[in-house]
Amino acid sequence: MGSALGGLALLIFVGWLLVTQTGLFAEWRAPTPTLEPTPTPWPVPLRFNSPAYGINIHMWWDPWAAVRRDWTLVREAGFTWVKQRLAWFDVEAAGPGRYEWFAADRLVKEAEETGVKLVFRVDCPPLWARPTEPDANGRMLPVDIEAFGSFCHTMAERYKGRVAGYQVWNEPNLSREWNNLTPNAADYVAVLRACYVGVKTADPDALVISAGLAPTGSGPPEAIPDVDYLKGMYEAGAAPYFDLLGLNAPGYKAAPEISPAEAADPANGYGGHQVFCFRHVENMRAIMEQYGDGAKQVAILEFGWHTDNRPENPDYAWFAVTPEQQADYLVRAFRYAREHWSPWIGPMFVWNLPDPTWGPQNEEFWWGIVDPFWWGLGDGDMGTWPGGAVRPAYTALAEMEKP
Repeated sequence: MGSALGGLALLIFVGWLLVTQTGLFAEWRAPTPTLEPTPTPWPVPLRFNSPAYGINIHMWWDPWAAVRRDWTLVREAGFTWVKQRLAWFDVEAAGPGRYEWFAADRLVKEAEETGVKLVFRVDCPPLWARPTEPDANGRMLPVDIEAFGSFCHTMAERYKGRVAGYQVWNEPNLSREWNNLTPNAADYVAVLRACYVGVKTADPDALVISAGLAPTGSGPPEAIPDVDYLKGMYEAGAAPYFDLLGLNAPGYKAAPEISPAEAADPANGYGGHQVFCFRHVENMRAIMEQYGDGAKQVAILEFGWHTDNRPENPDYAWFAVTPEQQADYLVRAFRYAREHWSPWIGPMFVWNLPDPTWGPQNEEFWWGIVDPFWWGLGDGDMGTWPGGAVRPAYTALAEMEKP
């Protein structure tokens, strides 16, 4: 009996050596899990500061200026969350399984070194993952959802415990953000679900945040009003597939305390629609509560005020504010949220700390709280983009109280 047990132990030991030490099975990979979520398949995430202070960054292609300046700006302003776009085609454009993680790895490392929570906004599939005909359910989607779920799983597995969360798509209620297809809330839920299952089966503690919806009153085929779209998401069964509801909340011309009713009154000069104010968030929160989803927090994924009052850009000039108003309104928005939206408000991400290559010709430039700072070639020597200064908004946000 003793010798038989000894022989069995030897066989087990030899097998362990083959597997763990020789790499005999190194090429084997477990298939991506296909768990079917229930309404509460994974632990409910911890609640976050109400609000938590965040900023949108644009450092994917910028390993130099960001290290020299932008991460320091994030830290010194007291932001504890950052959100960076991760375009899927920048990682897996060459074909299925052919990944290039260099830029994402660098950002994850730098966020850790800065001591902030990182959220990746995931969208823009590579060409090979964009369907050209309806799927088996008759849906024409902007992405192969099976491939998207697999990518989300691989990404969350790679950054398990290091990336705080993932925003699934951006403004899918606009045709231009939905591969020029007519927006459809139920179709977005299919995309959201695929990424949710992919992320949670790799990193259950990572947050999945639904896409920020564009505040709009426009209808199909160009758009669907965000209030109607959110109702459509809930009707299509979205609730189990996100941890925080994502919203976009530009302030337009209105100060942050202006109510949706005031913004809708044409006599007030705010645009004559309820979406044209920061507090439109309250309309969306009411829909969450209507569908019994009030226990979740809201993440404001983009908010701010812009300063381009040039007459050659009338689509934006009508709601431009001064740089000093921009600074004042951003601070007051955080204060309003803390005083009136706690405890349901979570991370709020200012739009934006700009891409270093943006200039005045870019619409996004005018929402920034600092000037872009671009190191490039000039007259044969390394030079800087004419700018680089912080704007009043940055100073005001850095100096504001943060409980």
